[in-house]
Amino acid sequence: MDKKEQIILGLDPGLADVGYGLIKKKGQELAVVSAGLIKTGKEKDFSRRLQEIYQAVFDLLQRDRPDLVAVEKIFFAKNTKTALAVAQARGAILLAIRQAKIDLLEFTPLQVKQAVCANGRAPKNQVGLMVKTLLKLKQVPKSDDVADALAVALCASFFNKKLT
Repeated sequence: MDKKEQIILGLDPGLADVGYGLIKKKGQELAVVSAGLIKTGKEKDFSRRLQEIYQAVFDLLQRDRPDLVAVEKIFFAKNTKTALAVAQARGAILLAIRQAKIDLLEFTPLQVKQAVCANGRAPKNQVGLMVKTLLKLKQVPKSDDVADALAVALCASFFNKKLT
């Protein structure tokens, strides 16, 4: 019996850059469909940047129609101002997913690193190397945000019972 192909979108929230990684899973085979950054300019007012994030994510969801979206939860301890801005950007992302009526999973950075690297405290470069290895990429993604988004999608592909 042929296994159905599943499309999973991973998102790494941010205000300046939202990383996204779209992967497909068929059985145990994994491959990248697309990956990149949603960028907002610092010169724009905050509410405009949130609107751009919402619209870009919503458009991505409408275009690619993933079976599942996975979003990284926020874990900040250093900078409260940054954490609040990212939390608001994350809210815009969650709203877009909800309005697109697509199933959602959320993972902490620790869970993502544990799933991809077998070490919840793995450094960024190790996450990138494992993403490269697991997805058979020619090189590590240039952006940490893209690598993280692909790692979030991988985490969802490993742990979601709805995927076959």
